[in-house]
Amino acid sequence: MSVKINYKNSLPKINSSNLVLFTDENFNISSLKKYISHSEQSYISDLLKTKDVKRKILFFDINSKRKIILISLKKNLKSSDLENLGASFYDQFKNFKQNQYHLVSDTSPNHLRNASGYFLHGLKLKSYSFEKYKTKQKNKNISIIVSGKNRPSLIDQLKFKSIEEGTFYTRDLVSEPGNVLHPDEYAKRISSLKKIGLKITVYDEKKLKKLGMNTLLGVGQGSVRGSYLVTMEWNGLKDKSKPLAFVGKGVCFDTGGISLKPAKFMEDMTYDMAGSAVVVGLMKSLALRKAKINAVGVVGLVENMPGGNAQRPGDIVKSYSGKTVEVLNTDAEGRLVLADALTYTEEKFKPKFIVDLATLTGAIIVSLGSEYAGLFSNDDKLSNQLINAGENVEEKVWRMPLNKNFDKLIDSKNADMQNINYVGGAGSTTAAQFLQRFILNKTPWAHLDIAGMAFSKYGGALNSGGATGYGVRLLNKLIEDNYE
Repeated sequence: MSVKINYKNSLPKINSSNLVLFTDENFNISSLKKYISHSEQSYISDLLKTKDVKRKILFFDINSKRKIILISLKKNLKSSDLENLGASFYDQFKNFKQNQYHLVSDTSPNHLRNASGYFLHGLKLKSYSFEKYKTKQKNKNISIIVSGKNRPSLIDQLKFKSIEEGTFYTRDLVSEPGNVLHPDEYAKRISSLKKIGLKITVYDEKKLKKLGMNTLLGVGQGSVRGSYLVTMEWNGLKDKSKPLAFVGKGVCFDTGGISLKPAKFMEDMTYDMAGSAVVVGLMKSLALRKAKINAVGVVGLVENMPGGNAQRPGDIVKSYSGKTVEVLNTDAEGRLVLADALTYTEEKFKPKFIVDLATLTGAIIVSLGSEYAGLFSNDDKLSNQLINAGENVEEKVWRMPLNKNFDKLIDSKNADMQNINYVGGAGSTTAAQFLQRFILNKTPWAHLDIAGMAFSKYGGALNSGGATGYGVRLLNKLIEDNYE
C-alpha cells in the first residue's frame, strides 16, 4: 500500500470529499465554518457530546462517500507527537474503502510550525511495507490532498521526503533475504547511488589484502561471496572542512561461522547488516536533500559462513591498525569488521567525529530491550548530542559505561587482544571497549549497538513490524541540529 501526497493552494469546497481537519484538544469546531456546512457542524456538535474526547482522532460518517475526520492537537505538542498522530491516522483508515482525503493545514494552530508536515511524515513512515516477494500484492493507494497556508514549504517537503526515502531504503536493505542481498549484490546497490551525487569507492578482497584489512577479511573467508569495504562521500560544502563520519557493520548473513549459532531464529540473521543499512540510508538522505555538510559513510560487507576456508576459533589476525587479535569466537565477528573500518575511516578521512552502528551484541537486548540503543562513547559532547537527537525523533539511546578496568577482560595472552570476554558479563561494554582500541588518534567517537532496535516483530509507533530503519532519522537530526 502506498500513500500519495499532493499539495494545492486552493481550499476545499464545502461538501467536497473526505475532509481532515485539526482542532484544539477539546474538539472545538466553531472555527471550522468555512470548511463544513451548517448542517454538518450541527450534526458533529451533537455527536461530540456522546464521543470519547480523550481519543485524539474522531471521524464522522456524513454519508456513504464522505467522512469528516477531526484530529485534536493539544498545546505544547512535540514534532514526534504529530508524527505519532499521523501514524495513528494511517492505522485507523488504511482499510477503509474511501481512499482519498483532503487535509486542511490552516486548521492547525499557528504556534505549531509545520504541524501538517510532521503529521504527514509520520503517516508516510507508518505506511511502509515490504511485499516484494509476495505474488499477490496490495495495490490500494491512499491519496491525500494538502491545502492551506500552513502546508510545508518546498524546502520542508524535500527534507521530509528525503528522510522518508533514506529510511525506506534502509528498511528495504534490511528486509532482503541473504540469498539476494549478499555482499556482491550489496556493493552493486551502493554503487548505484552515484547517480544522486555520492562518490562511491568499492574496495574488493584484492585491495583489502593489500591494505592489510585482515580482521574484516577473516570474517568473510569461509563464504563463496566476496568481502568489501565501501565508502560513500557527500561533499555539501565547497570548503574542505573535516567530514562527519558514519561507519556500519554489514554482515549480510551471520551463521556464527565455525562457532555456529543455534538453528532457532538463525533466519533473523539476515538483518545483521542493519548498521551498514542505516549508514547507506543516511547518506542517500543527505544527498537527496543536498545537506550543507561534508559527510562520509563507510561500510564493511561480509558473509560469515562455516566452510573449508573459514576462520577458526584460536586464529590470530593482524588488523589494519597493526594490532593483533586472537579470535576466540567466530560469532563475535561484527567487531572484527568494524575494527578495520574504524581505523581506516579515521586515518583516511580525518573526520570531526565517527559514529558507528552495529547489531553487535545480544547482551544489549538483555540490558535495554527494544526501547533504547546502547550508546558508548569517548566524548561527552557527541554523546549528549546523540541523546538529545534521539529524544526529539523518538529513536532513543542510553549511554553505557566504558572504562579501562574492562580492558583486562579482552587482553589476550597470545595477541594484543581477544575478540570476546571469556570470563562472562559486560558483553556489550567489552565489545565497545574492543572497538575503542581501534580509534588511534583520539577522534570523538560513539558506538551505537542497535541489536534491539533494527528489527521489530511486533511493530512500533512509526513502523508496522519488520525492519524499522532505526538510526536514519536519529543521525539526520544530529546533523540538522548541530552541524548544518
